[in-house]
Amino acid sequence: MLKTLLDRNRHWAERRSAEDPAYFPRLAALQAPEFFWIGCSDSRVPANVVAGLEPGEVFVHRNVANVIHSADMNMLSALEFAVETLGVREIIVCGHYGCGGVRAATEDMPHGLADHWLEPIRRLARAYAVDLAQCQDIEARRDRLAELNVIEGVRRVAETPIMQRAWGRGVDVRVHGLIYGLRDGRLRNLDCSIGPGHFLAEAPV
Repeated sequence: MLKTLLDRNRHWAERRSAEDPAYFPRLAALQAPEFFWIGCSDSRVPANVVAGLEPGEVFVHRNVANVIHSADMNMLSALEFAVETLGVREIIVCGHYGCGGVRAATEDMPHGLADHWLEPIRRLARAYAVDLAQCQDIEARRDRLAELNVIEGVRRVAETPIMQRAWGRGVDVRVHGLIYGLRDGRLRNLDCSIGPGHFLAEAPV
């Protein structure tokens, strides 16, 4: 399997170089992505592929079920680097329908460490229990919960000191929430974007 992977990489690199001899030198010279993408680790949702972007156009952080934990130093470090160093001005929190992490959060069975990671989704399920009960079946409820998880993620990103400081300095950076459909390959805007107006006066600048 490893040899197959390395062979595929070699064929891909050779093909790209033949199509565009400056492709790899151009990528190596500068990283200037337009987007910072916080997405799910699901192998079916690679950020640049589903967004129709080339490598170098999107800076990516992924975790199980695209959960935003306020103490996740990995995500926070990537967010700070994206905003402060790379100058990214469009941040996307993207979930997807049919998410295994959301399903695990709604199942009454142990999932090891994932149970701790997915606790924010269970809290959302409890907070929106009445609304979720209106969905026609369990899969519809899980898909709606996946949307709510994205919306909550956008809010949590916006409330980080990193974003608050950037907005306090007048930086025009925005946070958006999208959901991806595995069945049709389409991204949908959840209309929960937050911009510079979401500035907490008490945040350190």
